[in-house]
Amino acid sequence: MPVLTVVLLLVGFLLLGIRIAQEYERAIVFRLGRFTGVRGPGLYWIIPFIERRVTIDIRTKTVDLEQQETITKDSVTIKVNAVLWFRVVDPAGAIIKVANFNQAVYQLAVTALRNIIGQHQLDEVLRGRQQINASLLQLVDAATEPWGVKIELVEIKDVEIPESMQRAMAREAEAVREKRARIIKAEAELEASIKLTQGAQQMENSPMALELRRMQMISEIGIDNSTTTVVLIPSEFSHAAKSLTALAAQHTTNQ
Repeated sequence: MPVLTVVLLLVGFLLLGIRIAQEYERAIVFRLGRFTGVRGPGLYWIIPFIERRVTIDIRTKTVDLEQQETITKDSVTIKVNAVLWFRVVDPAGAIIKVANFNQAVYQLAVTALRNIIGQHQLDEVLRGRQQINASLLQLVDAATEPWGVKIELVEIKDVEIPESMQRAMAREAEAVREKRARIIKAEAELEASIKLTQGAQQMENSPMALELRRMQMISEIGIDNSTTTVVLIPSEFSHAAKSLTALAAQHTTNQ
């Protein structure tokens, strides 16, 4: 009878120390307060009443950083939202080296986000998010590495700017578009004038080309069933007028 009791007590003692860790869990075991190792996944055993375990999840966690109101380098107040992805790569370090690694990572990421935004101008924040995300990832990952935490990704989700600044940016964009339109129009007019000058010079050297152009103009006017009366002056008149002008100028010079 005493032997059976001892056996039952021994079996109960053994069963009392059986633990199971899921595939995504790790157990950090302490024996009388001292770290002894990491157990899991699967079935493992601890000494009842002497050893204590702390289970930690090693899956990737997603943290939504609350909206932060900060000032950019060019003194513009903006509100920024970001998302952080991280996971535990050293379960023992995440438990032993920092009191609450989840809260520590969150506060560190928020502080780093405010500091990074303060080092960039508004245009850089709006247009260079990838560069800011890379800098933020490098900064936070370097700080959390001693804790056994790996920062996988940091993304700025939204940037909210003041309404007055939105109106100013809209006016600036409109002015830029108007400037571009005027430049394109001026370039088109310059190119057209060059082509017209070349055409005029060609027609001047070829009277027949001028006559063909006149005939084409009459044809174009007739297409629209226009009642406009067109009086054509032979090109010889213009050449004669030009010759008379040259003779008059030469006579004036001789006098």
